[in-house]
Amino acid sequence: MKGEASVAKLIMWNLMTLDGFVEGPNRDISWHFDVWGEELERLSIEQLKAGGGLMFGRVTYELMANHWPSAAGEVADLMNALPKYVFSRTLANSDWNNTQMFNADVPGTVARLKRESTKDIFLFGSADLAASLIPQRLIDEFRIAVNPVILGGGTPLFKPGERVKLKLLDARNLSNSIVIVRYQQQ
Repeated sequence: MKGEASVAKLIMWNLMTLDGFVEGPNRDISWHFDVWGEELERLSIEQLKAGGGLMFGRVTYELMANHWPSAAGEVADLMNALPKYVFSRTLANSDWNNTQMFNADVPGTVARLKRESTKDIFLFGSADLAASLIPQRLIDEFRIAVNPVILGGGTPLFKPGERVKLKLLDARNLSNSIVIVRYQQQ
C-alpha cells in the first residue's frame, strides 16, 4: 500500500427480517425490540466506536434525529457525537449536532467523504440511498443482522435493480437467533 491514499469503507448496517424488510407497513420497526439486548447493544457500541461517521437518507435521518438527541446511554452518546451525513432533496438544515446536509451529486459526495474520513462510515437504514449507491459500487460491505421474523410486507432493504454478486466475509449467530452476515461485492 505504499503511496496509496487510505480510503474509508462505507459499511451498510441494517436489521432485516428474514423476508427482506427493514421496516413493516407504516414504518413499523417494533420488531427490532424483539431482538434488542446486550449482544446487539455491545455490537452497536463496537461499531460506533470504530466509525468515523454515520450516513442517512432523509427518512431514516428524521427517525434518528427524533430519537437520539434526547436519548441517554453509551449508544446515544456515540450516535450524537459522530459526524452525520444526510442526503435529502427536501431538507436543507439540521438541529441534530454534527450533521452535514447534501442534496446533489450523491455518488461524488459519498466518494469524497470516504476519501476524507480516517475511519469507516456506517450507512444505517436508508434503503433508497443504498439503492442509489450499489450500482456505483460505493458500498464496500453489506453488514446485515437477519432477524428471525417474517413480516409479510413493508419496505424491502434491496430495491429492484441490477444483479449484484456478493462474497461472504463472515457469518455469526447471536443468542437471540439473529444471524449477522457480512458481504462485499465481487
